[in-house]
Amino acid sequence: MKSIVREGALIAGAALLLSGCGVTDGKREGGPAAGPAPAPLVERVSDTPVKLGEPYTVAGVTYTPVDIPDYDDVGYASWYGDERAGKPTANGEIFDPDGISAAHRTLPMPSYVEVTALDTGRTILVRVNDRGPMVGDRLIDLSRGAARQLGITESTAAVRVRRTNPPQAERAQLRAGRAVPERIATPDSLLAILRKKLKAQPAPKPAAAPVAAQPAPPVASGKVKPGDDRLAVQPSKPAPKPVPAKPAAAAGSYQVQVGAFSTEARAAAAAKSVGGTVAKAGKYWRVRMGPFANEAEARTALGKAKDKGFRDAAVVRDR
Repeated sequence: MKSIVREGALIAGAALLLSGCGVTDGKREGGPAAGPAPAPLVERVSDTPVKLGEPYTVAGVTYTPVDIPDYDDVGYASWYGDERAGKPTANGEIFDPDGISAAHRTLPMPSYVEVTALDTGRTILVRVNDRGPMVGDRLIDLSRGAARQLGITESTAAVRVRRTNPPQAERAQLRAGRAVPERIATPDSLLAILRKKLKAQPAPKPAAAPVAAQPAPPVASGKVKPGDDRLAVQPSKPAPKPVPAKPAAAAGSYQVQVGAFSTEARAAAAAKSVGGTVAKAGKYWRVRMGPFANEAEARTALGKAKDKGFRDAAVVRDR
């Protein structure tokens, strides 16, 4: 008799538990409700091949693209939006004003940079995929989405631009047009140093009269409206050429950018270790391997460079 009572109590308890997780009118009662599934991450663009390009001239000023892994500078940022929506960037992507992207005159495309607003200390991660701004007193052009995330509402703002190597997950977020979370706010002590460094540079000037067009590439407008100075850069004719150790690569060929060095001696040592060549690029010495007929050959050489310790080496394709 005792066993029967005990078994009856167990059955009743189980029934109570099941009733708490039952359904009524097709709806589940009890237990956590299933949340909406996260939207799939759709990457719109690729990070390869990296494009650098030859020196180019705009409005009488020559700019020399160069791969500087530890690039870090202060200056002024401007931003642009719908006036360039749907148009190609300098590396062939389609500009999305609400994406988190930027234009820089010399960094490889794409590059990833942390942009810090010097008035607030806020820092965001941005993907560089365009050339500009072609106004001498500005350092970088942000997309409208990047400016919004950084809290910039005026036409220009004081910023620090520092190249970085973010995790693949954050790269994928930016390639999909989505912002990644802000970085930790910059300490006041560092902000004071950066602001002091900025004082040595001239403040952005008022709008100037439009500059007369050059034969090639097209010259940016001098109007102050954000985005008016955007353009897809092509090398000028004739373009100032670096002093290469051997003939320059044919148009569209692949090369491996090993690195950029502050002294010719260091560049020569690096070139010797990988079988590359040295060319003067502005105030730096650039080391490259190639040219190669296709990307597969370039990637084989890239592996050799990385095996030699040049972890920031990348495949580039001359435009």
